[in-house]
Amino acid sequence: MENHTMLQYFEWYYPKDGSLWKKVKDDASRLKAMGIDAVWLPPAHKGMEGESSTGYDSYDLYDLGEFDQKGSIRTKYGTKQEYIDAVHAAREAGIQVYSDIVLNHLGGADDHEPVTVRRVNPDNRNEFISEPFEIDAYTVFNYPGREGKY
Repeated sequence: MENHTMLQYFEWYYPKDGSLWKKVKDDASRLKAMGIDAVWLPPAHKGMEGESSTGYDSYDLYDLGEFDQKGSIRTKYGTKQEYIDAVHAAREAGIQVYSDIVLNHLGGADDHEPVTVRRVNPDNRNEFISEPFEIDAYTVFNYPGREGKY
């Protein structure tokens, strides 16, 4: 069995200057020479805070820094093309790329809609403690910046 070394190539407080994907691309050969076999990258998609978002507050899973949404085109880490270039450079250097993704929730909805809900027991979420009632929930995602693409 061969041991491999993975590097988490980001941290929560990384500057929101759009430079991470360029840095991955520029550092790929040097990382491999240091013995790094894999890099773990943050979510590449647009978060609900645009270029300030870490990506863990998913807004649009298909916007990798391509559309003008949530106040920016690029993400905190760069543009879609810069991301693609970074992944290619890492792979060409012999580095595996693990891209983090967040699929279980979205934030920053474009609009709200009425939905029927019920309160549940905080100690047993299978037990209802109210009758159904209506609320306005921010669950409408139209992604207007895409203009129909994807």
